[in-house]
Amino acid sequence: MKVLGFESSCDETGVALIEVPERGAPKLLGQALHSQIAMHQAYGGVVPELASRDHIRRVLPLTREVLDQAGVALNEIDVIAYTQGPGLAGALLVGAGVAVSLAAALGRPTLGIHHLEGHLLSPFLSADAPEFPFVALLVSGGHTQLMRVDEVGAYEILGETIDDAAGEAFDKSAKLLGLPYPGGPHLARLAEQGDATQFDLPRPLLHSGKPDFSFAGLKTAVLTQVKKLGDAPSEQQRADLAAATQAAIVEVLVKKSLLALKQTGLKRLVVAGGVGANSLLRQQLNTACAKRQLRVHYPELSLCTDNGAMIAMAAALRLQRGMADLQPAGGFEVRPRWALDAI
Repeated sequence: MKVLGFESSCDETGVALIEVPERGAPKLLGQALHSQIAMHQAYGGVVPELASRDHIRRVLPLTREVLDQAGVALNEIDVIAYTQGPGLAGALLVGAGVAVSLAAALGRPTLGIHHLEGHLLSPFLSADAPEFPFVALLVSGGHTQLMRVDEVGAYEILGETIDDAAGEAFDKSAKLLGLPYPGGPHLARLAEQGDATQFDLPRPLLHSGKPDFSFAGLKTAVLTQVKKLGDAPSEQQRADLAAATQAAIVEVLVKKSLLALKQTGLKRLVVAGGVGANSLLRQQLNTACAKRQLRVHYPELSLCTDNGAMIAMAAALRLQRGMADLQPAGGFEVRPRWALDAI
């Protein structure tokens, strides 16, 4: 069985094709991705209308590219999956519309996938795939959650952010430091030149005894330090503040992940989402987990951001387990707001 997956929830257009065997791991046959970063940089953030229009331009050429990579004809596809939510409504409609239209033309069923479930299951595309059950640290864009994952579709939220997510803390702090969009990767690069001990920044809820997060106070503290530095801070001061900001975010993520593992008694951690590509986070999680004889798994770096492969993989794993709510091609809806534990 072959599954074609579409991702268009925000500012990346992703298409991927996965083969689903009766037994064993699904195999990625081809994927293609277009990022809209360059287009949105001029505006300092994602412009929803521009994002939707760009998805329209990109999705069909990317589909042809994936099929050519895989050497698969269009009529060999068995199921078409797409991101149903959450995300930008207009952007979701593009991917869903193309998926359902293509399915109708081919006489194939469709499967709507939760965007965060795609991130959550993306490490199964890695050579070092995890085993169930595990604790998942989901850190993507506006989401920071710790979840107990017992199987595909069996998710229990252990803790989540009560205000800003870790990705937002990275991006908003980067903007305060005058760094371009998207701020998180730029802040991480600047932090490599800095000394994190030069600024004392808060770690909200670090000692609360609960696996919940809060990063709004950290953002406010960064703003206070930026104002103290004045209009012309030195490059070293900016690097030091970037390093201190990153250190604060990473420490909270690591400590809360360890707390969730301890409270559940599980020995395996999966990290998914864009912030999961942060090298300091990976380094500190690897060290902390090795010290406690815990396993930690990540998706490949190229699969940390939004992509079609994670949507196709989530669909493949549901199909293998007989959990796919396949729909005949026809009407469809998108769900811009959709809680992961509600699927």
